[in-house]
Amino acid sequence: MKARILVGAAAVALTVFATPVLAAGKPQLGDFGYDAAGMDKAVLPGDDFYKFSNGKWDEATPIPADRSSWGGFAILRNLSDERTREVIQQAAATKGAPGSNAQKVGDFYSSFMDEAGIEAKGLTPVKPELDAIAALKTPADLAKWMGDANRNGTTIPIGAEVEQDLKDNSKYAVYIGQGGLGLPDRDYYLDDSNPKFVEARAKYKAHVAAMLKLAGIADADAKAQAIYDLETKIAKTHWTKVQSRQIEKLYNPVAANELAAKMPGLDWNAYLAAAGVTGPTVIVAQPSAVIGTAALIQSEPMSVWKDYLTYHTLSNAADVLPKAFVAEDFAFKGTALSGTPQLKERWKRGVDMVNGGMGEAVGQLYVSKYFPPESKAKAEQLVRNLISAMDLRLQKLEWMAPATKEQARQKLAAFTYKIGYPDKWRDYSKLVIKAGDAYGNADRAARFEYQRNLDKIGKPVDRGEWGMTPMTVNAYANPLLNEIVFPAAILQPPFFDPNADDAVNYGAIGAVIGHEISHHFDDQGRKFDKTGNLTDWWTPQDAERFKAYTDRVVAQYGAYEPLPGKHVNGELTLGENMADLAGLNVAYDAYHISLNGKPAPVIDGWSGDQRFFLGYGQIYRAKYREPIMLQLLTTDPHTPGNWRPYVVRNLDAWYTAFDVKPGTKYYLAPDQRIKVW
Repeated sequence: MKARILVGAAAVALTVFATPVLAAGKPQLGDFGYDAAGMDKAVLPGDDFYKFSNGKWDEATPIPADRSSWGGFAILRNLSDERTREVIQQAAATKGAPGSNAQKVGDFYSSFMDEAGIEAKGLTPVKPELDAIAALKTPADLAKWMGDANRNGTTIPIGAEVEQDLKDNSKYAVYIGQGGLGLPDRDYYLDDSNPKFVEARAKYKAHVAAMLKLAGIADADAKAQAIYDLETKIAKTHWTKVQSRQIEKLYNPVAANELAAKMPGLDWNAYLAAAGVTGPTVIVAQPSAVIGTAALIQSEPMSVWKDYLTYHTLSNAADVLPKAFVAEDFAFKGTALSGTPQLKERWKRGVDMVNGGMGEAVGQLYVSKYFPPESKAKAEQLVRNLISAMDLRLQKLEWMAPATKEQARQKLAAFTYKIGYPDKWRDYSKLVIKAGDAYGNADRAARFEYQRNLDKIGKPVDRGEWGMTPMTVNAYANPLLNEIVFPAAILQPPFFDPNADDAVNYGAIGAVIGHEISHHFDDQGRKFDKTGNLTDWWTPQDAERFKAYTDRVVAQYGAYEPLPGKHVNGELTLGENMADLAGLNVAYDAYHISLNGKPAPVIDGWSGDQRFFLGYGQIYRAKYREPIMLQLLTTDPHTPGNWRPYVVRNLDAWYTAFDVKPGTKYYLAPDQRIKVW
């Protein structure tokens, strides 16, 4: 169930919650929850803590052929997929009553698995869309088509969506922002210094031409070049990933009736009406990008726009088109961009499809079988201890003004946390799923979800809504609801095991919990107050002192070089790196709080502190193929997983636990260790 910390002027008291009584059992990993066989004890912790924790695992573990990367998250996702497959196939076999979730889940999956049926239909399912694009004649027609394309997720240059209003989170607002690229980021089009980007451009143009040829479209090579040229022009208008991180710069309300004058080129009335987001005001996320892209609607030939929309319609539908389209789509997106040699088995793609369209219906079946009450109870206890530990850290802050510090503690006291699954499951009664209609099911599921969000406009904000399904191996912080959320699937080894040693659990899931808590106080999360509204509640002096710390974080991570010549982008990854730093500190404190003043036991020769840090190192076991590493370094706000354990070099306790000495590679002098929260 959802639990809420009491809100009030008084901050959270430092309280240690008793561990629920659990049935005795053996940890799933090793003797105490850590796979010690995966260590490389020949490596000094100070020279490479990742290899010390995971070196033998890294040497012995290949990346599966259908994966671009592999590690703790991916292994658990694979297990989650297998379990999800089981519950989906059971739903398909039981043939539930017409209109029931079981019927819809079963038919959704079975229709996707009917590869012969999809092959027999050819392009027939997508032909109405292709014909509609071919019939476009005017800029108003183009705007209308683009507006409607929001509903099924087709790539378009200006996207619209419904989210909470950043400055009044009691209501929903319409946001519009940049989009429209077939390559992962603007740098793939514009950065000539990296030969891998140049290579990706050539492969992209060949891929676009191949998709058009499969659809029987003439002059495919010339059209592919024109589509690429158009996307390059769109890319030149785009904000960088770093620019788009500045949350306050994304809040630019514009009266809908002023869009035509302020952002000319797109027929805004036609676009917004087709998107279903008519209203007095929209919030523009990247104004200069939207202005630049809107102008391209007029300056670029209609024929090129139609070819662009044709390609992206085919690309969006590729998963449910004949196998030639599936293969070509994977050859580019999977192999060229991510380095994955082999397409995932069809059942895995079927699980992805159903999870994406009816995730909570599947989740309801999943948690009843795979998420026991004792896991939920102990996870909630860990969250409470982490919140208490964070409050203690806030109390001891020396660099923050007392008034700001008190507001920070009030914000922490107002936290909501969600564990495992929603209290109220999503209603899919209006979603139509038909046996034998793979394309239609995917399209209707996307449109259903879009309409579900449209229907929020004018209604009270649903504070119980989840942004992830229970089967998702991840967690998140939502600053607008001042909440942290942990789906059921992440509450498993190596992250969490009710039978594992507490030190390992605190180093693993505890650090993840602390990470999500601290996101509410990172360089962007700190801009939201205790009610979840975008408000500057810091003094200028506090903000200046805080920036001095964040500049050090940017520099420390920016020195890491996962690929030759390609460093971690310290500015792009700042929020996640700060959350790693704060989260590990808070988890360490919470672990010691949980000991109630008693010494930690020594297990298999490892002290409690050593087991804590080993638990942290273990969750970031990860290997990457080079193309996906390049893509992540360019677009992902997270530092690659196999570089994240090096955050330990900022904690004094790590040096003591492993007797790390000056002269080792990752040693930092005490005054160089970054301590923020």
